[in-house]
Amino acid sequence: MRYITANFPVKVTTGLINSMQFSQVPGYTEVKKALINAAQTGSTAHAMLFAGAEGTPALQLALAEAAYLNCTDRTDTDSCGICPGCSKTSKLVHPDLHLAFPTATNKTVTEKPVSEKFLPQFRNFVKEFPYGNAQDWAAFFGAENKQLNISVEESRNIIRGLSMKAFESEYKVMLLWLPELMNLQAANALLKMLEEPSAKTIFLLVSNDINRLMATIISRTQIFTLPPYTNNEMVALMRARGADEKNAARIARLSEGNVREALRLEADEGADSFPLFTRWMRTCFSRRFAELGELSDEFTKLGREGQKTMLHYTSTMIREALIWRMGVPELVRLPEEEAVFIEKFSPFVSMHNADDLYSLLNDAIFHIERNASARILFFDLSLKIGASLNSRAA
Repeated sequence: MRYITANFPVKVTTGLINSMQFSQVPGYTEVKKALINAAQTGSTAHAMLFAGAEGTPALQLALAEAAYLNCTDRTDTDSCGICPGCSKTSKLVHPDLHLAFPTATNKTVTEKPVSEKFLPQFRNFVKEFPYGNAQDWAAFFGAENKQLNISVEESRNIIRGLSMKAFESEYKVMLLWLPELMNLQAANALLKMLEEPSAKTIFLLVSNDINRLMATIISRTQIFTLPPYTNNEMVALMRARGADEKNAARIARLSEGNVREALRLEADEGADSFPLFTRWMRTCFSRRFAELGELSDEFTKLGREGQKTMLHYTSTMIREALIWRMGVPELVRLPEEEAVFIEKFSPFVSMHNADDLYSLLNDAIFHIERNASARILFFDLSLKIGASLNSRAA
């Protein structure tokens, strides 16, 4: 199921994480063991950083850790899932689980946007769209196209919340989603809290871009690095959701370990990017301007997510063509029809122009996410792709 607005992600229903137990998070066995062992031995770090790119279950693992810490009947492998602590944590209403996340003003909150004003929406967002990113969250609570941030006012609320004693659990748990979106004042306030933590307080930081965090904050945390799922793992995840072998392989190849992207591709099941891609590349190369205008109109009708899917697919095919051109076609994992095209297309892709093509496609994705005119963007992009392909062909 997909939201009508194209910028929204896709709901999780079966076969993927939609719970707050370690057992519901596929993979990452060593990370789970380390978290469980620390809790059992009383050596849980006062601040943990779950660092994973968009589409990894960083948030889900952090929530599973919160559930395990709050569970009153936990086992050697997981939280029980049924005690009052687990029940409240699963609904994100546990009194000792504090939540902070980036916000912005919207139609109902016109000043001082802080997390407590958006808690009902955030609870629903996490439940329905556990792999959503910052843009998805902004669209969800009505702040689309606004710059989200975690303000110094938020840090003051965190300090106030953590100054109280725990109500029901041994620990007070502060989960901070996307700390890389803190402004400088908030980051400095967080650093002070990490340097002088309150007793029985656990910070769980969930970051999609650790490189944007202050080095001093990173140094105060125990880091759990979460790599994207492998191709085989992604195939297994998609098969668990009912995808057939061919479609699961297609989604795994195009998503590159990003579960959010995989869910979006799954929602487009039956949509075949290959015919449009081949037509587009041939038209770009031949510089048939009238047809490029028609293609730009077709791309506009795809909607924002469909346009991004097409650009991601094109980037993948450029990479496959480059691999073929470099003399290692055995590494190209494509269906026969696509492989035949890539063999013919590969002479026009090389180290000479591949970086340029990647940059053009990535820039296009960036501008689409910021509501650029799709028709103008794709027509301009087509001209530049054509010039790049012809520069190599010359």
